[in-house]
Amino acid sequence: MIIFKPFHIIPNKTKIQFLNFRFMSIFFSTLLVLISISLGFLGFLNFGIDFKGGILIEARSIGGLADIPKLREDLKKFDLGEINIQEFGNVSDVLIRFQKQEGEESLQAERLNQIKKFLNIEYEVRRTEFVGPVVGKELQRTSFWAIMIALLGILVYIWFRFEWQFAIAAILALFHDVVSTIGLYALTNFEFNLSTVAAILTIAGYSINDTVVVFDRIRENLRKYKSDDQINIMNLSLNETLSRTITTSITTLLALLAIYFFGGEVLSNFTLTMIWGVLIGTYSSIFVASAALSFFKIRLIDFEDEKEE
Repeated sequence: MIIFKPFHIIPNKTKIQFLNFRFMSIFFSTLLVLISISLGFLGFLNFGIDFKGGILIEARSIGGLADIPKLREDLKKFDLGEINIQEFGNVSDVLIRFQKQEGEESLQAERLNQIKKFLNIEYEVRRTEFVGPVVGKELQRTSFWAIMIALLGILVYIWFRFEWQFAIAAILALFHDVVSTIGLYALTNFEFNLSTVAAILTIAGYSINDTVVVFDRIRENLRKYKSDDQINIMNLSLNETLSRTITTSITTLLALLAIYFFGGEVLSNFTLTMIWGVLIGTYSSIFVASAALSFFKIRLIDFEDEKEE
């Protein structure tokens, strides 16, 4: 009988002194956040149709099944800039969105007529709409508040779940993850649209889940080793949760890489954002959240009286 020994990505009982690098990591993370904010304010973000307006066309394939990859390639010859094509309702319907073209209203109408004439060969154009800049500004505002309310809700949860020091450290790590993701979009010129906002909110949820696991172990060890040095306890906690953190990140990355390579162009930007989010979230739970927490005196005064949960 063959017995397979379990494979460990991270060796058991590691003794890495993570918090020896806390000043370096705080400096690096602060620099990353400042660069990301600067790029955002300098207008490097490439806002998509959702935020800056554009033209929307709903069409139905005459042949029954819409060939989205072929349609995307065919429309590239019109030099429309950013094009977003997705299935809409059923396999024969597509939703085509492209950014507002340069020029006067007459030129906009002329370009739209060219597209409709081309589509009418294989598609029935069912409706056309123009997404104006006013709607785009409103979406920018609501997206901003969606992110802020999510961060506030997480802050309140951590405050009740742990103590106020943990809440501050967690929200600093979340702010770092969100802002650095926006900075990534500014630096790479990826399209920033509503799916990006969804990805950012997902990243926030993933990151805080990892941080809560680490914080829970830190609090548990603070009860267990009351006389030990705080930094030693935190390093011990980080090492005890390291295997779980890395394993979760790797399995999530494998799924995301599969989506990136086989999910098509529509999902590529969203998936890349999530890949970045997993990497930066794993980093921040160790080197931002825990590092920030280490600057607080977090000995809990109720240890002696607390009942075991």
